[in-house]
Amino acid sequence: MAYLNTRAVFRCFAPDSAPTVTYKLIKDKRLPIATHIGHKWNWNATFSLKVKASSDGSYRCEATAGGTSGVSNSIRLAVVTPASNTSLPSPLFPLVYVSKPKISFSLFKVGDGYRGNITCWALRGSLPVNFSLLLDDKELGSITATESLSACFDVAVVIGLDMGDARCRVKTEVQDLKSEPVTLEVVPVGGDVNLQVDYLYTAGAELAAARMNCHISRGTFPLFSWLFNNSVLPSEDRHVEFVLSQPGPGDPSQTLILTELSPKHSGYYQCSARDSYDPSGSWVQSAAVLVHITDQIRYLKPQGASPTETPQQVLLSPFESISLLFCCFFLLMLGVAVLCVCKMFHQDSTNISSLNPPSLHLSEPESPAGALQAPVLSAVQNQAPEMTPEE
Repeated sequence: MAYLNTRAVFRCFAPDSAPTVTYKLIKDKRLPIATHIGHKWNWNATFSLKVKASSDGSYRCEATAGGTSGVSNSIRLAVVTPASNTSLPSPLFPLVYVSKPKISFSLFKVGDGYRGNITCWALRGSLPVNFSLLLDDKELGSITATESLSACFDVAVVIGLDMGDARCRVKTEVQDLKSEPVTLEVVPVGGDVNLQVDYLYTAGAELAAARMNCHISRGTFPLFSWLFNNSVLPSEDRHVEFVLSQPGPGDPSQTLILTELSPKHSGYYQCSARDSYDPSGSWVQSAAVLVHITDQIRYLKPQGASPTETPQQVLLSPFESISLLFCCFFLLMLGVAVLCVCKMFHQDSTNISSLNPPSLHLSEPESPAGALQAPVLSAVQNQAPEMTPEE
């Protein structure tokens, strides 16, 4: 809801997108109202519109980056006409303090010279605000922003010359803030180019991707190019199975990630770089690095393993770990129980032996002379009894 003859502010955000984003404010799904181009260091767009009787309707943002488009949610704007002889308070909306400003710069070639485009912006705040550019604390220019929380300054740049520290300053009726300093120096691309390859694996020890990082010794605005078997890899082809990271300001490196791996991806990879602002500049190139996709690499197999072997899982889930621990404890208790039973049987056998001692075998003692002999029955048991008649 907005009052007639006031201003309505629409803000669009498309983070984590391509370096350049084109925003369109669209009314009622078909009528473009305004267009704004956002850069890598300032992805937001602000549209400030004067509310008229014809402003009533639904508004949404359309963002286009890298050949793809997206549409935001819809906001309904209802225009309210105040009663006659009614004065509206000023301002209608509460004041939003401006956030700390940020600064970035890009470079482009004009004839035989170079110009720097320095951008100052803030993420939030109420309009209008005043942006000024400071170089070693000396003001080079000032712009009052009424449509969006950003301003651009054009300055002459000499390649390789340290021109000093640049800052953005933002001022409102109640605030005066400065950005962090940025050294206004453009270093040409040059030096050594190093290419490093790392293999990334899943939790199951299966190869998921190959990551290649290209790093150059120096360069403020590098433009990278990648080669596979001496053929240039297209950076905008969606059918190519790799992902490129975008180098940030002052970051002389780029990463290429192969997301799908098979023997056809095996080969020699190289990276090269030149100054992005000079299309006729010379390239510096890394040495060729062999990326060889084999079963040994794909499954982290030990040396000498058969290529037909299935990779073994080396990590256990929590449920499997608990089950294994329980089984080990059960086996331990079972072993202790068996040992106790064997010991009890051995002790019972010892007690029975002590209660039933073995019988003693007694030998017949030798009789001395004249002593009584043993019973005749045992001495003459094989002889018939002899009867002697009495006289």
